[in-house]
Amino acid sequence: MTTKRDLRIVFMGTPDFAVATLKNLIDNGYNVVGVITAPDRPAGRGRKLRASAVKEFALKAGLKIMQPTNLKDTSFIEELKNLNANLQIVVAFRMLPQVVWQMPKYGTFNLHASLLPHYRGAAPIHWAIINGETQTGVTTFFIDEKIDTGAIILSEATPIHANTTVGELHDTLMKLGSELVIKTVKQIEENKVSTKIQPKSEDLKTAYKLNRDNSKIDWTQSMDTIYNKIRGLNPFPAAWCYLQDGNEEKLTVKIFDVKKETDQHNYDFGTLISSKDELKAACEGGYIIINEIQLPGKRKMTAKSLLNGYEFSKLAKLL
Repeated sequence: MTTKRDLRIVFMGTPDFAVATLKNLIDNGYNVVGVITAPDRPAGRGRKLRASAVKEFALKAGLKIMQPTNLKDTSFIEELKNLNANLQIVVAFRMLPQVVWQMPKYGTFNLHASLLPHYRGAAPIHWAIINGETQTGVTTFFIDEKIDTGAIILSEATPIHANTTVGELHDTLMKLGSELVIKTVKQIEENKVSTKIQPKSEDLKTAYKLNRDNSKIDWTQSMDTIYNKIRGLNPFPAAWCYLQDGNEEKLTVKIFDVKKETDQHNYDFGTLISSKDELKAACEGGYIIINEIQLPGKRKMTAKSLLNGYEFSKLAKLL
């Protein structure tokens, strides 16, 4: 009979995605001796300080919480050492200095929302959809000095369906990832870990950080490319473009739920075609049917609601 290691776990994470894993660790009876999360940040119109999703959960669970601004700070390092953790688990946190990830006896492992080595980086869930992938997954790996390059412990795949949005895939991977972390912890607990070095390749797909430029819709691209980009950014941070309606000033609009319609047409790309209850934009190979849109300073609304009170001119275009 294998003697189980007595694990003392420090958990590091910040957003909702990480909460599912922390909850699963607690539900499975693991000893989480500390939680490290981001400092409270100003949010909303009042700019009031808001705690991270992980902190809110940890408070309710009565866990010790640390919120360092500098992970190399000597007082933080000392406090971390005093927890006597022998395993650290990282989910959607930030890059750790070597002094932190090398500290525990059984190592520090990370949950990443892709099938490594593909989609290393900040936004793996988004880019898998934007690039039209039909499969992704989750991976646990031991952290090393580079980003998402360490030895793989376990991975599990899941399909991406043709109409899956990033919001839906986020929730799927959040659950799948929390279960994979438990499997990984059990292997470490029973001293049965077998790792695999990540293969080196020149053709790796990268999960670049999302910004205003790479979230903009290019209406000269193909219908499928545009469709994938919009659903890969729906509901967060949302794909955007400009709306030019006649001689009026260009407006920045966000586009959320869409469908595609294959058709041959002679419209300029980006031309808006509206009827009483349908709004669509012409592109190469057909149309993008817009079901949800957000105008500047307004809430997200259905296209049908917008068309009830707004009439587009025949010159209206998305740019």
